[in-house]
Amino acid sequence: MRVGFNPNKDQKNEDSQYVHQIIIPVYIPSQEGYFKDSLAIFKLCLESLFASVHHQTFITVVNNGSDKIVEDYLDVLLKEKKIQELIHTQNIGKLNAILKGLAGNKIELVTISDSDVLFLKDWQNETLKVFKNIPKAGVVGIVPQFGMYKSNCSNLIWDNFFNSNFKFLPVKNKEALIQFYDSIGWDRDYNPDYLEYALGIETSNGLKVLAGSGHFVATYKKDVFENLVSYIGHKMGAGSESYLDEESLKKDYWRLTTHDNYAYHMGNVLEDWMQVQQTNTKQFIQPDFGFEKKKVINSFGYFFKNRLFTKLLSEKWFMRWFLNYKKLPKSMIEKY
Repeated sequence: MRVGFNPNKDQKNEDSQYVHQIIIPVYIPSQEGYFKDSLAIFKLCLESLFASVHHQTFITVVNNGSDKIVEDYLDVLLKEKKIQELIHTQNIGKLNAILKGLAGNKIELVTISDSDVLFLKDWQNETLKVFKNIPKAGVVGIVPQFGMYKSNCSNLIWDNFFNSNFKFLPVKNKEALIQFYDSIGWDRDYNPDYLEYALGIETSNGLKVLAGSGHFVATYKKDVFENLVSYIGHKMGAGSESYLDEESLKKDYWRLTTHDNYAYHMGNVLEDWMQVQQTNTKQFIQPDFGFEKKKVINSFGYFFKNRLFTKLLSEKWFMRWFLNYKKLPKSMIEKY
């Protein structure tokens, strides 16, 4: 039986005070084996986040089937209001956990991060600079990686093909680039030229950004996920993360990364270098609303930029010509 009138009926939600959401899915099912150091690393991830974001940041953690120790730790953070949203669920897979975090708000920017990312000072400012200065930016990463322009960047390359400011830029932070590939277990037998130059854009006011973005930590315009899917059929891998990579292309947004490095990947083994004392910058760019939003590109435009032109870029002869055209040093072209 219902008695009376629910006072919330027909009431509109108030506008959010937040301008940036962070979503971190976490899966730590035990405290042994592969996961022995994972909770300590996750705590470093969150502490670095708390120390590097402004007060209008909405932090969502999706506990994707972790054990009771992790669950209790997160409950305390929510009670202390260090995080603004906590979702507990059984292990439904990384992407489905992210989908849960994406729903239920209209915050314009959303950063999706793995739980082993160490955020560095100014990452939020530098991300915002890219969105403010490049209206077609839809995804902005903060960790440069090798050859990012080779994946999901055909539309960016097409749009900037004749732009003289779309060129190879000197790598800003070689040490961070080396550390990233050490962190994912690569030997150092990769092409050393990758440590010298990366394809990017220099804007008229001197901002430099790199073409392409990884997906272990990146910020998206929320309207990328305007038509949010409800379920993805794999827990990890099997192409499941292509959803994050490709949705921006449907609106013809560009995938970009900051020129310098603003986060580290920690992995699953705790190391001394990770004990970085973070201090909040306290000098944030004024958080903003009203970023340019794009409509879904027509089917011909999407097919041409992201299928036909992608195929042309995969041709070795064309790519060699393109690298030369964009002024990569000739001695590097053959192996780059």
